[in-house]
Amino acid sequence: MEEIKKKTKKPSTKHQPKGLTILYEDQDIIVVNKISGLLTMASAREREKTAYFILTKYVKKGSLKSKNRVFIIHRLDKDTSGLLVFAKTEKAKFFLQDEWQSFSKKYVAVVEGKMREKEGIITSYLAENSIHRVFSVRNADKGKFAKTGYKVIKESERFSLIDIHLFTGRKNQIRVHFYEQGCPVAGDKVYGEKSVGIKRLALHSAKLTIRHPHTNKEMTFEASTPSYFKQLIK
Repeated sequence: MEEIKKKTKKPSTKHQPKGLTILYEDQDIIVVNKISGLLTMASAREREKTAYFILTKYVKKGSLKSKNRVFIIHRLDKDTSGLLVFAKTEKAKFFLQDEWQSFSKKYVAVVEGKMREKEGIITSYLAENSIHRVFSVRNADKGKFAKTGYKVIKESERFSLIDIHLFTGRKNQIRVHFYEQGCPVAGDKVYGEKSVGIKRLALHSAKLTIRHPHTNKEMTFEASTPSYFKQLIK
C-alpha cells in the first residue's frame, strides 16, 4: 500500500478560514470542523457565507488565476456543526462520492424528552414535499430507505444526550427520525418545538471514518462535542 502524500501543515490560528477549523489537509482532501450557522454550499439567498466559498478562497491563496479548488462530497445542514470533507481533485471527488455510503458516520445530538427505548435502530422511507419538508412514508416506491442507529448516553428531566450511527445519509434524516419518535432534536425550528432559550440546533457530526482516495488507507477524524450540549443536559 502506498503511503499517504505529505500532509499539508495546518494553518496557524490566525490564518484559519473563518467559520471553519481545518483538521487535516493533504493534496487530495481537506477535512474541517464547521460551526453551526454556516451553509455547506450556496443557496438562492447566500453565495459567500458557505464552507465551499471559504475553502475555495483558502486554497487559491489569494490568487484569482489559481486553478486550485475544492469539490463538495457531502453536506451538513446549516445549523448542524461538525465534520465536513472536501476533495481537492476530481479523481478524489469521484472516489469519495462513490464510497460515501460505506463510510462510518457518527453524530451526537441532544433531543427533547426521553426515548422509550434507550438503544435501537430507526428505519423508514423518507420523502420530501413541495415545500422541502422531509417526512416518512410507508410505500418504498415513494421514499428513500433511511436507517439510524442510536444509544442514549445521558438523560436529564428535559433532554437526552444521544450517540447516533448514521447508516444512510438522507436529507434531514436524523432530525426527522427523532421528531417522529416524539423526541425532536433540541433547537430544531423546522421539525421540533420552538423552545425558548435554545441557542442552536443540538446536532453535531462527531466522528467520521473514510478511506483515503489515493492510498485506500482507513482514516478516522473526530470533532469534540460542543460544550453547549453538555450545558443543556445538566
